[in-house]
Amino acid sequence: MEMDVGTKGAELNEMVDDYVPDSEVAFYVREALKSVSQGDGEYYNQLIEVISHRDKRTPDDEAMLVTTLRALSESVSSIDTIRHEELLFSIFQLSIWNHGPDVMDAFVELMICLAASSGKFINACLDTLVYNFSPPVFMLNFLKHPRGIVRKEQVLNRVHSALQDIATLVPLTPKMLESIICNRMPKITAPEAWIVIYVENLLRLENGELGEFVGTLAIKALVDRLVDLDVEIILDPNEETSSKGIFDIELEDIDENDDGAEKVGHEVSRGNLRRQNLDANDFTDKLDNLMVLTCEHLKSCASAGRLDEVFETLMVSFESTVMLALKSKFAQFVVFYACSLDPENCGVKFANRMADMFLDKSGIVEIRMVAVSYLASYLSRGRFLSASFVAKTLQRLVDWCFDYCQFREGEMKPTTYRTFYACCQAIMYVLCFRMGSMMDITHLKLQLFNMPLKHIFRHSWNPLQVCLPSIVEEFLCQAKAAGLLMVSEEFIFNDLLESDLSKAFGGQQRLDMFFPFDPCLLKKTDRFIRPNFTFWSMVKTTYADVGLDRIEVHDDEEEDEEEVTVGHIGTLEESSEEEADDLDMDDFGSSLNKMSITPRKDTLANGLPLARMPARIQPSTSPW
Repeated sequence: MEMDVGTKGAELNEMVDDYVPDSEVAFYVREALKSVSQGDGEYYNQLIEVISHRDKRTPDDEAMLVTTLRALSESVSSIDTIRHEELLFSIFQLSIWNHGPDVMDAFVELMICLAASSGKFINACLDTLVYNFSPPVFMLNFLKHPRGIVRKEQVLNRVHSALQDIATLVPLTPKMLESIICNRMPKITAPEAWIVIYVENLLRLENGELGEFVGTLAIKALVDRLVDLDVEIILDPNEETSSKGIFDIELEDIDENDDGAEKVGHEVSRGNLRRQNLDANDFTDKLDNLMVLTCEHLKSCASAGRLDEVFETLMVSFESTVMLALKSKFAQFVVFYACSLDPENCGVKFANRMADMFLDKSGIVEIRMVAVSYLASYLSRGRFLSASFVAKTLQRLVDWCFDYCQFREGEMKPTTYRTFYACCQAIMYVLCFRMGSMMDITHLKLQLFNMPLKHIFRHSWNPLQVCLPSIVEEFLCQAKAAGLLMVSEEFIFNDLLESDLSKAFGGQQRLDMFFPFDPCLLKKTDRFIRPNFTFWSMVKTTYADVGLDRIEVHDDEEEDEEEVTVGHIGTLEESSEEEADDLDMDDFGSSLNKMSITPRKDTLANGLPLARMPARIQPSTSPW
């Protein structure tokens, strides 16, 4: 006698309640699957209802779902992609985050059986498992509680185990996972917790048995998402369009009081870009949290002795994504941190790779300029880099500049000789940070004095007039104090902090303002970067021990705070001992150690303004 749907549903319930063997339930499921082709879809519809049930499930409902999933695992050979399309849709839409361990186990077992039974189901099974990387949005708050944390581990342990089992049964699994991982990556507008959980799974894949096959893709997908978030962070428009010199006091020990107000541990100038200058949106927090996850992963890789292989993958993604990103400000610090974990290996590799890219004559000009900017910023800021290594790398740049212009003469052509000017600027920038330490080491001091800097900087192409004036000014001040380079009194800057020439060689996107490893403003990421980072206040300049002519503290009624300014440091050819005697070093000593010398209109005796010390140019922006 034919039974209605309710009767068949009751029959299935009775089978569950009476502990009917799974083999018998599987028989009924197979019969239901067969009945569809015979025009009888009632019991088949009941199967769909059991799986796609949307209301809150009772314990009996859960038991029925477990039994049905297990029965389907026994019947995968009877499942057809066309006749049972609706049933498959219900299965592949199931989120096991909503269920207990028994359902989870039965579900992943079904995924494994389907994937192994026919190539027709493999992609859908893998996609469903990756879909279960992230919980339903309504569960995000629940995952903050202890029970939620337990649920998260229960789900993800099973999902990753299932992926590994399928990979063992189906060798092509890793290749199929590539597009799925990218397609399932949450959009940057998704809830932060959702993105974070997905990235945790990517890193778990990279660190697991499948890492050998999908690790590269996981790292690439992560870096792509970091860049996507990075470029969405909008800076304070006033900072982006300002014409301040790049050598300003940097952001350092800033924390927050309980009321959220900033507490400044070191003086911070008005020209400094502070954290609150970042656009007030959630992209900053999302990027910060993902950067922390990435740094923690790199640290664990270093502890496990596998940082080198991960670094190679990271560099591939860095060169194809980060270096080409428009206005990349923070994503590049994952590479900086990786280098700091293994300076003698990864740290050296990165510098050499950037140098090789710049020195490659067949390379694209813009890429070469980006590479040398990264190299200069890295050599300047990497606290973990030895002075000897910095000097060795700097020598490569100096030798290239010397060879490039040795047999060429003519007028300045910023747009024609962009690589030359970019390299000159890189050399000066590094020396602003490293000249003092190199002068303290005898063989490095000798190496520095043997470099053909005079020939390069006095060449008819005149890089001192083309490169960013604030860098040139600081470089010349230190070079004069060290006795490294003398500049004739006829060389005088105009009073602009940015010249049309420096803009010209940088191109439309202003490469003259691109220093990618300026201080990282991401609050949580800072704890990874800070111990390995050289802030300007740490730099020993060559003029730190040289007497200054005079120091004036101006009380400007239009300003909110006092600003220490310096008159001048003698001439570039000789210092004035009489004026130096007037200097009260006790009043100035501590300020000199912690802040840059930032004059306004005061100049050196020959008309050359005293430099601003480097802090930030905005957060740095790429020339693209």
